[in-house]
Amino acid sequence: MIAVLGECVADGFTESPPAGDASVPGGPSSASGPSGANGPSGANGPSGANGEGGAGAGLGLRVLPGGGPANTAVALARLGTRARFLGRLSGDVFGEMFRARLAASGVDLSAAVAAAEPSTLAVAALDESGRAAYTFYAQGTADWQWTRDELDLARLGTASCLHTGSLALVKQPGAAAVEEFAAAAAAERVTVSIDPNVRPSLAARDDYQVERWCAYADVLRLSDDDLAFLLPGTTAEAACDRWHAAGARLIVVTLGEKGALVSLDGERATVPAVPVEVADTVGAGDAFTAGLLHHLEGKGLLGGRLDGLDLDTAVAAATFAARVAALTCTVPGADPPWSHQL
Repeated sequence: MIAVLGECVADGFTESPPAGDASVPGGPSSASGPSGANGPSGANGPSGANGEGGAGAGLGLRVLPGGGPANTAVALARLGTRARFLGRLSGDVFGEMFRARLAASGVDLSAAVAAAEPSTLAVAALDESGRAAYTFYAQGTADWQWTRDELDLARLGTASCLHTGSLALVKQPGAAAVEEFAAAAAAERVTVSIDPNVRPSLAARDDYQVERWCAYADVLRLSDDDLAFLLPGTTAEAACDRWHAAGARLIVVTLGEKGALVSLDGERATVPAVPVEVADTVGAGDAFTAGLLHHLEGKGLLGGRLDGLDLDTAVAAATFAARVAALTCTVPGADPPWSHQL
């Protein structure tokens, strides 16, 4: 079993109503998630202001469940790996949407915390290549309020691996408790995987203490965009050497359409991307991480410090992960494939 610790985020995608359509509420741009989990009817963006029709009708929000760690847990479960999600789930309409998606995908929610705070909302803007830039509404939301009392090691159950990262490791006030939990898990011979998944609008470069995390992390997966933010002007190879020296054994840098760089203790190889028609790239990195960990778990390599891992096996895991990520890019939003679709 793999445990995943981190946030759920309501990903909002703007939709313009048809010209002359004043009935945004309940219309085609009303917010909805998969599995019949509906957001508030007629959510019109953060301001909630309704237009009067035509060009002034405003924007609708199509809301889908997201958040890097939650996406990873969903992808793991759909691939067939037992996945447990350690998240703080709000009781609001978005929190119910998150629960529905996670449960429908087969994720174990027994270690999730019922949170009193509201859910985090992110409004996405997609560029021509399908990459998303997010505006976050995250002040005081449920995902960052972890306390030490909520993170005892018993929540891991029989997990062989803990995956975490993203904003949970940097957003206060809960970041310190999350980091302490990850370090304690590593001390108990649980493999630790981290994805920085940087969000410059919410955290500064100095908040991402990757070298410190590498002291207890075994797997580090990040994108080329993450790398450019964390270590500007540094090559992927030089960054890998730096983070290997800090302690991480397996580092994978995903490079978009150029594939991925795999580095195991300084031995390196590249994996090609799988060509597909891209709807958007939302959740692709999370799906890649899930594919990587799923393959390693299937080989019995998780639980400890990756002692039995060699470069050929790491490359095979990354090759499988690239397929999972590619299929995720063929559909809108973070909607990773099920095992039968591979």
